[in-house]
Amino acid sequence: MPFWRRKKDQFVSLGLNAPAVEETVEKDPGIKEGPPEKLAPVALPAEDPVPVVTPWQTSVLGLDLSIEQLQAREAALEQEFSARFRRAVSATRESLSQRIDNVFAGAKRIDAELLNELEEALIAADIGVPTTMHVLETVRRGISRKEIDDIEKLKDAIKSELLSILQGAEEHGVASEASVPENIAPYVMMIVGVNGVGKTTTIGKLARRIKSEGNDVLICAADTFRAAASDQLAIWAERTGVPLIQQKQGTDPAAVLFDSMKAAKARGSDVLIVDTAGRLHNKSNLMAELEKMKRVAGREVQGAPHETLLVVDAVTGQNGLEQARQFLKVAGVTGIVLTKLDGTAKGGIAVAIAKELGLPIRYAGIGEKVDDLVVFDPEQYVNSLFN
Repeated sequence: MPFWRRKKDQFVSLGLNAPAVEETVEKDPGIKEGPPEKLAPVALPAEDPVPVVTPWQTSVLGLDLSIEQLQAREAALEQEFSARFRRAVSATRESLSQRIDNVFAGAKRIDAELLNELEEALIAADIGVPTTMHVLETVRRGISRKEIDDIEKLKDAIKSELLSILQGAEEHGVASEASVPENIAPYVMMIVGVNGVGKTTTIGKLARRIKSEGNDVLICAADTFRAAASDQLAIWAERTGVPLIQQKQGTDPAAVLFDSMKAAKARGSDVLIVDTAGRLHNKSNLMAELEKMKRVAGREVQGAPHETLLVVDAVTGQNGLEQARQFLKVAGVTGIVLTKLDGTAKGGIAVAIAKELGLPIRYAGIGEKVDDLVVFDPEQYVNSLFN
């Protein structure tokens, strides 16, 4: 499954657009920069139709594969990501499933007591009170119309409603980078969020994964309020081999962004990822700062920033939802990155965000590794919670 795809006519997942003769291969992050190594043409033995490669190599290695081999590899990778995603939400699944199973244990009919217990189970998973009330109201309507008359149908109705909420949120904000025409470059992604939610790590992972899909990426260190922010980004930039534009602490963030926009256009970058200040204690200043940055970006590239992604720590639960509400007011957020989804038993916060904010969950952090940032798939998420 491609991680980031905008150039539809040029990019095809799994290496179809890669050079057939030779290609560069990225060095180990621990090795100092030097001339790129050359990768000799790869001849695949007939008995090994699906060679093992890391997920982010699938679109940059020039492998001479048949359509059947490509389809087999794509299926294998999708299965791998599905398994990893399922493991990531296992804590939430175990908590939610155990509570729901306890509710349904021995239940022979659907009554008010069962629905009250089910309400408590959903709220405990951080799906939130308003969202839980909405789900149960839909369920009650189904019961009154005799459409839900047994426990299994009740479970299916809950799953269906959660999925409907998540998919409905994709109709708002920005649900796909492909919505921006290919001739507009660079594609500007502004990343916002309070300090400590994993914003810097998310930027590093985004840069690595988007670059690995065959795009030229540049990072802008526009959080000049906190000295450590640029230092952390510099480490990620070195690790991922993505250039970083930064200036000294206290520099006007809009000035750093202006320089970055110029640099991105000069080098023909496909994507510019912009870090921003992670503070909310002075909302008026933050709003003015972000608005100025947006004006600068819009003057340089049509429609920029094309996405404003809010990073939310899933572990913080309802507190994270409140942070999201505040940033939504001042930052014009278009989508959510939900980090640390693997570290909480309350991953139901994804549904609460989608319902209460009406914003799509764009990406999910499911671990510490560089490729542990995945495109959020609502159907896979709901199935992983219940199956």
